[in-house]
Amino acid sequence: MFAKPTLDDLRAAAQALGMNPDDGYLAAVEEIIAPLAAAYATLDGTPDELPKVKYPRGPAYRPSPEENPHGAWYVKTSIKGRPGGKLEGRRIALKDNVCLAGAPMMIGADILEGYVPEVDATVVERILDAGGEIAGKAVCEYYCVSGGSHTSSTGPVHNPRKHGYSAGGSSSGSAALVAAGEVDMAIGGDQAGSIRIPGSHCGIVGLKPTYGLVPYTGIAPLEMTLDTCGPMSGSVAENALLLEVIAGPDGIDSRQRGQSARLYTRALDDDIAGMRIAVVKEGFGHPNSEPDVDARVRDGAQRLAKLEAKIEERSRFRCMRWDSRSGPPSAVMPHA
Repeated sequence: MFAKPTLDDLRAAAQALGMNPDDGYLAAVEEIIAPLAAAYATLDGTPDELPKVKYPRGPAYRPSPEENPHGAWYVKTSIKGRPGGKLEGRRIALKDNVCLAGAPMMIGADILEGYVPEVDATVVERILDAGGEIAGKAVCEYYCVSGGSHTSSTGPVHNPRKHGYSAGGSSSGSAALVAAGEVDMAIGGDQAGSIRIPGSHCGIVGLKPTYGLVPYTGIAPLEMTLDTCGPMSGSVAENALLLEVIAGPDGIDSRQRGQSARLYTRALDDDIAGMRIAVVKEGFGHPNSEPDVDARVRDGAQRLAKLEAKIEERSRFRCMRWDSRSGPPSAVMPHA
């Protein structure tokens, strides 16, 4: 609890700064700070109405190098959710910008080491409600500002496909843990590629959902007009399942404007005949483009065409101003 400093406290503080004020001066200072001290006392007396933590949990711990060969774990734990549910039997890692009550969170930056959240993020509660197990926190890049996997204060995250190579970033640990088979799924965050880049580097499925679809409540922000949380997994089916669990409004996140969740797993068997898919013209043939990557993207588009999707090459500038009669395409396929 905050206590108003006494005259002796003020004198000691002044002397520590090389000052030697008289008692009259100190009395004037004491009078000036009295209302400030009262405000702190009021703040201390205000109840801290935190949401209840629903599921019991044991301690989180930093794994040894032998237990963490890729440098992808920040802390490990085991928090099991409600028995039954869509995610029963699945182990999920959280990017270390997601609040997990009782587990440390440093967002890749040692300046925050020692901070322990007291609440669960909305996505955490939804995973546990669906029967999933939270296996721990995955390393992320320093303040989530890197497309590589070398900036975290805990050290580099190695690509499990080839040690010594980048796992991508900033959701580096999340992608590496999925690719290594240490977890079934992971939560990542994406503002400018932080799910998609490590997903590509590690050969897993990483989805940046529509902005606002997944609540960001309880996740450390980077830029609120871009902040997006999404699923990372070993397959499209698992990705759809996790998205189905975490999507939808929570009534708290101001980023959400009525986006409703759907049963994404049911869409896996839908026919794509007639779906309009735009291939962005400017995504190919750059001086630093890799010809085999260009070829694979175009090959992917042709495979979709064989399933009777309508593939349309579009300029990225035209993508911004669609013909009002035909509307935008169902999906946009840029360079990989």
